[in-house]
Amino acid sequence: MNLDRSRGLDELVAQVEGKPEAMVALARLLRPGDNPILAVKLCNRAVEMAPDNGEVRAIAQEVLSAGVPLWHFDIVRDHPRNNAYEAALRRAIFPGCKVLEIGAGSGLLAMMAARAGAAKVITCEIDAAIGSAAQAVVERNGFGDQVRVVVKHSTALDVEADLGGPADILVSEIVANDLLGEGVLPSMEDAIKRLIKPGAKILPFNGRVRVALGDDDEWEDSRMGSVAGFDLSPFNRISSPHRDIYVGASRLIMRSDAADLFSFDFASGGPYPDQKREISLISHGHRVNGIAQWIALDMDKDAVYENKPDPGTSSSWMIVYYPFERQLKTTPGQVVKVHARHDRQGLRLWVDLPN
Repeated sequence: MNLDRSRGLDELVAQVEGKPEAMVALARLLRPGDNPILAVKLCNRAVEMAPDNGEVRAIAQEVLSAGVPLWHFDIVRDHPRNNAYEAALRRAIFPGCKVLEIGAGSGLLAMMAARAGAAKVITCEIDAAIGSAAQAVVERNGFGDQVRVVVKHSTALDVEADLGGPADILVSEIVANDLLGEGVLPSMEDAIKRLIKPGAKILPFNGRVRVALGDDDEWEDSRMGSVAGFDLSPFNRISSPHRDIYVGASRLIMRSDAADLFSFDFASGGPYPDQKREISLISHGHRVNGIAQWIALDMDKDAVYENKPDPGTSSSWMIVYYPFERQLKTTPGQVVKVHARHDRQGLRLWVDLPN
């Protein structure tokens, strides 16, 4: 089906109504455009009308899954993360309280808040397909009366129309591998100012970017040198400045103590100006070929979640590894200076290698 832009969308929707194949075909055209909410509704209705039509289900899943990150399916199996959030929610929640969650995802944290005793939970989600699925999860588990999913970015929420007044507790899990890449800073600045009561509890209340010297056994895989008698090293100038490594991977060994590079007081609501910092990491000795970076979330005064790269551990967040241009043979006590800069959306890190 070709979408004739000169024809009204309402007319097209009316024409496909009751025809599941045509409904999902229209949804395919709408999903990349300006009306993802309508595309999700068309898919859901089409599947309800034709549950035994395999092609309709396949097209609907293609539309609904477009742009949904795979980490949504990994993070729910991060049991230390889940336990840290649920324990903090149980400590924070009190009878009659209202909870605002930023980033509904699967609906897991919102249901944890409801199970812990929150009278009302509003969770917002910018992606219409994710929000629709989260609402279905909430209802499937019997929390439809307590939890409501609002398909909006948190900065678009109306405190009265969407929340029914400011919230008593704010919980969020909108942090990336570098802490900042999912927009946690601008979201916190807005939410603390507009959407919660003075003195509301914030979970997590603080986030830290942590670093250490590292030795990655697969360092050479990202570098070009001599190949077939040719020097390809100039190609390294266009390589990515970092790579992701699974927490607990045996390929990575820490060669220094960990240090906090940046710390962000989410509960303060900012503002969070751009910063530049230099720190010194002291080597334990042996080979060093990069900087490992990870995150720590201070849930409350009693608990911290950290995806530290210890052997045998795991996390839904990855270690961000910044490989050096060349490997170093360090001695115990040798200092490596690390430089970093962050803005409101991301982090940059580099080093001065000794001669």
